[in-house]
Amino acid sequence: MEPVGYAVHDAVAVATIDRPQTRNALSADVLCALAAAMDRAEADPEVRVLVLTGGPRLFASGADIRELRRTSPADYLLSERLECWNRFARFGKPAVAAVAGYVLGGGCELAMTCDAVVAADSAVFGQPEINLGIIPGAGGTQRWARVAGRFRAAELVLGGRLVDAWTAQRMGLVSQVVPAERVVEAGIALASSIAARSPVAARLGKQALRTAEEVGLTAGLAHERSLLLTLLSTDDHIEGIDAFLEKRPARFTGR
Repeated sequence: MEPVGYAVHDAVAVATIDRPQTRNALSADVLCALAAAMDRAEADPEVRVLVLTGGPRLFASGADIRELRRTSPADYLLSERLECWNRFARFGKPAVAAVAGYVLGGGCELAMTCDAVVAADSAVFGQPEINLGIIPGAGGTQRWARVAGRFRAAELVLGGRLVDAWTAQRMGLVSQVVPAERVVEAGIALASSIAARSPVAARLGKQALRTAEEVGLTAGLAHERSLLLTLLSTDDHIEGIDAFLEKRPARFTGR
C-alpha cells in the first residue's frame, strides 16, 4: 500500500498519511510520498488548496525512531529527508492540516508548515525530542517560538510538555477544534472556503504571511504593498469588485 493516499474533492486535494501500524511515523518513504503529493497538487491547475491529514484517529507520531537511530550527521545532511522538509516549506498553494490523536515531533512540525490547523478534540501536540537527547530539526524550535512566544515554547522544546487541542488553540497554533469524527470534513470545509477565493490572491496572501515571519515590519509592509500592486492588475481583482457591486458570487479564474 502507498504510505500516503491522495484524492481530489473539487478544488481541494487531500493527502492522507496511512501507516497506522507505525502510528504514522514520518519515515523517509512517508516523507517522500508527502513531497510527491505536494508536487502533484502544485502541478494541478484545478487544485487550489491542499489538506494534509492522517484521518480521524491520528496524524503523525514523529520521526521513525529506528531510522533516526541509524542516522549519522552526514547521512542526515545528504538524505532525501532534508530535501522533503525543504519541499514542504516551498509549497506555494494554501495548505490546511486536519489533525487528530498524536501530533508529535515531526508530525507537529509538519502541521506547522501549513497555513491553518484544524484539530480534533483528541489531538495531542508536542516536541518530545528532548526525551531522546536531541531537539527538533524541522522547524519545531523556530515555529513554536513564533506562534507561542519563546517562554511558552520552552515548555515544549526543553521540557517535553504535551498539550491538548484547546491549549494549542490558546497558544495560537490551532484555528479550530472539532470532534474527531469531523476533523477531515472540517479541514476540507476550511480548504474549500479558501479555494472559493481568488487563487492568485490566496497564493500571494500566503507569501505575505510567510514573509511576516522572516523580516521586520518595514520590509514586510513593503512586500505586502508590492503584492497588492500585482493583484490590482489581475482579472480576479476586477471580477471580485464587479461581483460585490452586482451582489452575486464571484467567479475567480486565477488570472
